[in-house]
Amino acid sequence: MRIIRITDFEDPRIDSYVRLTNHQLRRQPYDLHGGEGVMIAESRFVIEALLELGHLPNSLLLDERHLDSMAAVLESLPARTPVYVATREVITQVVGFEVTRGYLASFARPVERMPADVLEGARRVAVLEGLVDVTNMGAIFRSAAALGIDAVLLSPNCADPYSRRALRVSMGCVLKVPWARASELAGMWPLGTSRILHERGFHCAALALRDDAVPIDDPALKEHDRLALFLGTEGWGLTQPALDACDSSVIIPMANGVDSLNVAAAAAVAFWELRLRP
Repeated sequence: MRIIRITDFEDPRIDSYVRLTNHQLRRQPYDLHGGEGVMIAESRFVIEALLELGHLPNSLLLDERHLDSMAAVLESLPARTPVYVATREVITQVVGFEVTRGYLASFARPVERMPADVLEGARRVAVLEGLVDVTNMGAIFRSAAALGIDAVLLSPNCADPYSRRALRVSMGCVLKVPWARASELAGMWPLGTSRILHERGFHCAALALRDDAVPIDDPALKEHDRLALFLGTEGWGLTQPALDACDSSVIIPMANGVDSLNVAAAAAVAFWELRLRP
């Protein structure tokens, strides 16, 4: 590792951490970072989780107070890895930077996969349409990893699972659950996606408030060896084309006049209820 002191937040060497948007990070040159863009990990837990999964950082940016506690982690890195260190006062010059608690790392963004690849061997799949809140995205991936979802498919307009906040909220689980984004080519969403699922024997169920929806604990749902659960965007839910592409609709029964749950909470309930039993 190489310890490099940062005394000025305008230093271009830390642009990835403090100035580049997620859109810009996704388009950083392949030959510079060894992957298709960059993703930023916040918090020591997420950094260590990515290291355990075999991902090596391009660099780190640390509050100088954490150097001693991070010694074992830093010693495990290749000698060429830059470790940028700044005082707390310098770090907090950027609005909102306080929430990082002084642990950040830049990693090469993994190459995105194709839907057919992530469905290989899968039996429980989550299909997300139009999610825009990266906090919800991260929470859904964490639930998916914990509750037996084998793969996640995203519509073309879903938020980026490799965004900084999604990575942090998921505790790195976006790198534990295989995922792929449906192509933007005409016909690939949603009909092309449901066709790929049907060809592999999946029953496609929409989590939606419909008159013909069955309760999530309906025993018939659990009888499907391969089940794909479609969840829609915050507020509006699934679009009509997505609903039409599904074989059935399911609902989580509510009480006290509440009509629905936040999509991340609903996903966790559905994943648990529809998990494969031994």
